[in-house]
Amino acid sequence: MYGRGTVNLMARACAVRSRRRSALPAVVAVVVLLAPTGCGGGGSEPGGAPGREPSASAAAPRARTYTVMQTNLCLSGMAGCYRKAAYPAVVEEAVALIRDAHPDAVTVNEACRSDVELIARRTGYHARFSRVIYDGEPLRCVKPGGRGLFGDAVLTAAPIAGTDNRDFAAQAGPERRRWLCVTTRADVDVCTAHLNTRSAIEVAGNDAQCAELGALLARRATVRAVTFGGDVNRLRSCAPDGVWTRTDESARQAPGLQHVYGSAALRFPSAEVVPATHADHDVLLVRARLTGR
Repeated sequence: MYGRGTVNLMARACAVRSRRRSALPAVVAVVVLLAPTGCGGGGSEPGGAPGREPSASAAAPRARTYTVMQTNLCLSGMAGCYRKAAYPAVVEEAVALIRDAHPDAVTVNEACRSDVELIARRTGYHARFSRVIYDGEPLRCVKPGGRGLFGDAVLTAAPIAGTDNRDFAAQAGPERRRWLCVTTRADVDVCTAHLNTRSAIEVAGNDAQCAELGALLARRATVRAVTFGGDVNRLRSCAPDGVWTRTDESARQAPGLQHVYGSAALRFPSAEVVPATHADHDVLLVRARLTGR
């Protein structure tokens, strides 16, 4: 507690400061009056403790950057692009890109199970894999063998709470195309798919799979935030109403075929294309603000 003499000294000091302010020019006086003085007013709480500013979270919903990396790695050992992959250089490149960008989710097409598991271990991500049927049989990766089945994958920084994957209803060509979605403990669903091509024998499959993908994303977006990354083999988007689209249209390799979509909870998306040396597609990196559903 202050004694009476201390209180009187404080009062006189404040009075002196008040008289000095009156001699200042008007503009300077305004600046001085805005500064906290300790002589009463709203700048402090009882006992002289500084007053608390309203928290940012009280004024607006908290948001953070959510980053999706879409890749097509050409890992089967059978496609024409595999020579460029220079295995295992393609795997090393994927690890380096993930470590550099620190995405929240990585969607991977044309992958092999053991390669995905290796990438996940070396980057500290959680992974789910979806195998592909080719000519009626699971397709095994070759050159070298022992890398498991061929398919698609999702890697996430957050733990995975659930996984769902199925064949598309419409199919064309020898490869049965599938979609894969995971639910993360960050309350975001992450999905991927590699659709049929636009060749004469597969174009009908591509159109039907695109429509089915849009319906799938629309359903999931009613429950939580949803993002998709995939090689959709088309320039036109498959995203449903209310879901934005970003593509790799500025890529040097196969521009416009890789897409990333995001629901309304992911706002202000921006896209960056990162050149890839050991794949026939560059890498599509999309950042958005995650605000909650």
